[in-house]
This record gives sequence, C-alpha cells and structure tokens, in this order.
Amino acid sequence: MAAAARELVLRAGASDMEEEEGPLGSGPGLQEPLQMGELDITSDEFILDEVDVHIQANLEDELVKEALKTGVDLRHYSKQVELELQQIEQKSIRDYIQESENIASLHNQITACDAVLERMEQMLGAFQSDLSSISSEIRTLQEQSGAMNIRLRNRQAVRGKLGELVDGLVVPSALVTAILEAPVTEPRFLEQLQELDAKAAAVREQEARGTAACADVRGVLDRLRVKAVTKIREFILQKIYSFRKPMTNYQIPQTALLKYRFFYQFLLGNERATAKEIRDEYVETLSKIYLSYYRSYLGRLMKVQYEEVAEKDDLMGVEDTAKKDILELRGPSLRSRNTIFTLGTRGSVISPAELEAPILVPHTAQRGEQRYPFEALFRSQHYALLDNSCREYLFICEFFVVSGQAAHDLFHAVMGRTLSMTQKHLESYLVDCYDAIAVFLCIHIVLRFRNITAKRDVPALDRYWEQVLALLWPRFELILEMNVQSVRSTDPQRLGGLDTRPHYITRRYAEFSSALVSINQTIPNERTMQLLGQLQVEVENFVLRVAAEFSSRKEQLVFLINNYDMMLGVLMERAADDSKEVESFQQLLNARTQEFIEELLSPPFGGLVAFVKEAEALIERGQAERLRGEEARVTQLIRGFGSSWKSSVESLSQDVMRSFTNFRNGTSIIQGALTQLIQLYHRFHRVLSQPQLRALPARAELINIHHLMVELKKHKPNF
Repeated sequence: MAAAARELVLRAGASDMEEEEGPLGSGPGLQEPLQMGELDITSDEFILDEVDVHIQANLEDELVKEALKTGVDLRHYSKQVELELQQIEQKSIRDYIQESENIASLHNQITACDAVLERMEQMLGAFQSDLSSISSEIRTLQEQSGAMNIRLRNRQAVRGKLGELVDGLVVPSALVTAILEAPVTEPRFLEQLQELDAKAAAVREQEARGTAACADVRGVLDRLRVKAVTKIREFILQKIYSFRKPMTNYQIPQTALLKYRFFYQFLLGNERATAKEIRDEYVETLSKIYLSYYRSYLGRLMKVQYEEVAEKDDLMGVEDTAKKDILELRGPSLRSRNTIFTLGTRGSVISPAELEAPILVPHTAQRGEQRYPFEALFRSQHYALLDNSCREYLFICEFFVVSGQAAHDLFHAVMGRTLSMTQKHLESYLVDCYDAIAVFLCIHIVLRFRNITAKRDVPALDRYWEQVLALLWPRFELILEMNVQSVRSTDPQRLGGLDTRPHYITRRYAEFSSALVSINQTIPNERTMQLLGQLQVEVENFVLRVAAEFSSRKEQLVFLINNYDMMLGVLMERAADDSKEVESFQQLLNARTQEFIEELLSPPFGGLVAFVKEAEALIERGQAERLRGEEARVTQLIRGFGSSWKSSVESLSQDVMRSFTNFRNGTSIIQGALTQLIQLYHRFHRVLSQPQLRALPARAELINIHHLMVELKKHKPNF
C-alpha cells in the first residue's frame, strides 16, 4: 500500500516538474531534439520584418531585460535554473512522501463517499418513482373533487329552489291566526294579508307550471282568502257608508282608507267582483254627496249676491235720464251697489292672495248682511270645486290603482253629475247676465284655476274648464257688442242739455275700458283687444257727434279736450302707458289741444298771427320788398299788442280755467298758449328786422321779448 502511494507521488511529482520546468528546465525535456520543422531561413518566403517583431517581443520580457542589464551569461544562467528546479523537485518528492498516509486516507474517504452517493442515488430514484405515482393520485383526487363540487352546487341550487317553493307553499300558523282573529285595523293583519297575497300568487304560478304540491295548500289558502275578503269588504263598506252621515267631513274617512289602500289591491287581485262592488258603491255614494253638497252650497251662495245687478238696459249708450227713472221705480239702492262699468276693488278677486283664499261661508255672510258680486261667488264656488276635485282625483288614482284614461273615467263617474249641475247653473245665470266686467273676471278666474290644476297634475278638470270658457266667452262678447251697438245708436239730440264737461257715456267707457285693459294685461287675449278697439271707435265717433251739436268751434274743441283728457286720465291709472288706447287718446288730445290754442289766440292776436304768416311766406318766396307797403298795418299791430296784450292774456287764462274741469289740463293749455304767444311775438320781431321794415319808427315801441317772457310768467297758474 505504501509502495503504491509512493509510486503515485513520484509519478505526480515528475508530472509536475515537467509542467513547471517547461522548455528551459533540466530533465528529460531538455534531452529531446529541437524540432526545426521546415524552417528555411534562406527561403524567399522568410520575412525579416517578422523576425524583428519576435526578437522585439522577447527583448521586452522582464527576465530577459534583467539578464541583459546585469550582463549574465545565458548558458550559465540556464544551468543555474536547472539546478534550482532539481532542488525544488526533490523537495516536492519529500513532501509527497511525508503526506502519503494522508493521501491514502483521503483516497479511502473518497471511496466511501462514492458508496454513500451511490446509495443516495438509489434512494432518490426510488423517491422519483414514488413521486410519479403520487402525482397521478393527486390528479385523480382533483378530478374527484371537481365532480363533488359540481354535485354540491347542483344540490344547493336544488335546495334553494325547493326551499323557495316550500316557503311559498307552506302556510304558517301566524298567518292563519292573524287572518281569522285579528281586526283589520291592526298592523299584523295588514302584514299577514300581504303574506297571504304573496302565497296566493306563488301558488297560482306553481299551478301553471304543474306543481302537484299546490293541491295540498290550495284549500287552506282559499278559505283564508274568503275570510280576508269578507273582513275587508265589511271594513271598506263601513267607511263608505260613514260618508252618508249628515255633517260628515268625508275627507277624514278618505284619509283613513288611504292607510289601507292595500286592501283594495288585494281584492283586485283575488276577488275582482268584490272590488267592483266596492268601487261602484264608492262612486254612487260620493257622487250623491258631492251633488247634494254643491247644490246646497250653490243655492245658499247665490243668496248673498248683490240684489241690484246689471240688466239688459244697463248699457253704455243708454241715456242717464231713462236709467234714473228705472232706478226710482226699483226703490233705493243698496249701500254696496254692484258697479257696472267701474272695476274698483273687484279686480282683487284674481290676485294671488284672493284667488286661493278660503271659500265664502254663506250663513256667516248672511248674519253679517254682507253681499258680494257674482265673480266673488263664482271664485268661491269654483275654488271649492277645484280643491275637492284635485283631492278626489288623487285619492282615486292612489286607492283604486288607476291612471290615465281609467282615472279620468272614474273621476267623472264620481264628479260628473256635480260638474254638469254647476255648468247648467252657470249657463242659466249667464242668460240674464249683462255685467261684462263680472263675466270677464270669471274668465280670468277660470284661466288661473286651469293653471293651478295643471301644476297639481290633475288633468281631469281640463274638459270642464273648456266647457265653462265656452259659456263665458260668447256671453262676454255678446255683452260687449251690445254696448258697442248702444253707443253706435245713441242720438246726441236725445241726450237733453249738453255742456262742455266730460260726458257720462265717455266716462262710462273710460272706466269700463280701463277695467278690461287692466284685467287683460295679466293674461292677454287678442279677441278682447279687438272688441275694445271696436268700442273705442264707436266712442270716438260718439264724441265727435256730440261735439258737432255745439255751435262754435271753440266749444266743440273744449268738449273734445275735456272728454279725451278724462278718458286718458282714467286709462293711465290702470292701463300701461304704452297701451294702444292710451297712445290713441294721447294723440287725439294733443291734436285738439293744439287746435284749441290756435282758436284761443285767434280773437286777441289774430291780426298778428295773420301778418306773421303772410310776411314769412313773402320772405320765403323772395318777395320781401312787398313788406314796404305794410308799414301802417305793422304800426297798428305794434301799438295794438302793446296796449292790449296784458288784458288779453288775463282774459285768456280765465277763459281756459272756466272751460276745463281738469285744472292740470287747463294749466297745461295756458302754458301752451303763452309759449305759442312768445314764439309768435319772436317771429314778429324777426319779420321787423328785415331791411324793408328796419327803419320803421314804430319799432321803438316794440316790447322786449325777455320782458314779455317775464311778464307772461306772472300769469302762469299755480296749483
């Protein structure tokens, strides 16, 4: 064993030495002959440049450089190196010999490790085989687990469906107890009734699918349904019958029924005959109640109307004397006489605050001896109708579960007789109604009530509003046309004594027109404006006809101005400033006022006016030389004006103030006349400044224009 190790060490040492010594070391490697190969230094192919490169590379070696620097002999140096290598080899052999035992032990350990690794390899092979079989088993288990999950989900789905089916079919004892024993007003009865309705629906659905289990619970559910229907029918009919008691506020039972609106839904789904019976009973009862209530209310309401109402003779063109005779035959008028042509406070009935105010209570008004115009009664009656109709419509939609046309039909089944009775009453009243303002106010009340029902989303009254308007509009137009005709046919010669003050017919027109215009401005209507336009034309013609009865043009103008001013003032109080009526009468007033001023200035200053116009015409035509022949006339005009203008202005002012009833209008006319007089005298000055009249001696007597203005201001009336 030791000899083999030693041989191994020696062999390894020799091998190492061969590797370490290389081509320059001593030993067997040095005995090998130098193999020059096919080297031919005389060959033409030998390149000297390449030899130089190799030599240069060897010279750069560190050992060679060191040897060349020290001048060492290379042969001696080679032998020294060989000796050193031999020493190293001997030393390495001794080291290997010293470590031979360890190397042998290492060999044994390596052999043992090889055996252990071989066994491990065998074990790992066995493990690999076992793992392959386990992987196969795991795949098998996964497949089995997936199949079991599918079966589990299927069973759970079936269990859920079966559970729902069983829960829907099983009738719990709490449901039976509540339906049979609990009063219908208790919350648990309502809860169990909803449960019963759900179970009945579920059974019907399952029966349609052919579920045999439904036969087991059908009998129980039918008996419970019959019991529930009976109790619900008695309860609802009792509530409906309570409406019939005198002095009953039927809104209270209606509110109570809304709390149990599911009762009717249950009947509708389970016993339609009973549901129809209840609906018919409700319609019959409420229809009679509403009819009776409104007939009674309407009758008592009309008793608090003004006793003195407009008649067919109460027209705009009827003579005042004839009307007085009729009124004397009737007896003394009431303290609060219902005016015919004046709006007064009647327009407040369409204001937002008054429109939805509480309805009138007739017996309270009778005790207080209060009386109201027809439009106030109409508003109260129709506001009560609107309020109750809206509440009834919403109740019908909610309790009877209807909408659209079905709700509309059911509403009219309840309210139809009442609406028809109200409409007939209005129709009969309008036959003898000649109060155009009242009818027009009623029209606007209806228009506003229609907007209210639209906001409350109650379309059931739309047809009724249209029918009422179809009655009111023709009557209003007829009354307006009658007034137009009365003004057209009025004969001024039959009106008795005339004066220049505003005529009572024009005052009637002004009040009447301003009333209609102010009402119409809230909701404009073109047809109304057309009718008022016709009436205005006839009134203007009437004023001209009456003015023609005066002999002098001055009186005619005073009459026209007084009437135009009065009508304009009344219209401007109520109508907008830019309305057609205001604009028309303003133009007429301005035109007649200008004409009156000229007529007013004509007597005292007519000569001056005529001369100024003639002179200005000559100057404009370039014939100013003809003015030289007017010196005497001019002198007379200057002296006449200077001596009489103060008295003439004073007389003019007094005449105006006597002629016009409206002091403000009279003041305006005086100011206009004085202004025109100043302008006239200024124009006279300009004519006299022409070269043909500049040397006239009488020019020195001319009144200074500024002095004249100061003096005329003293005649300006102050009020």
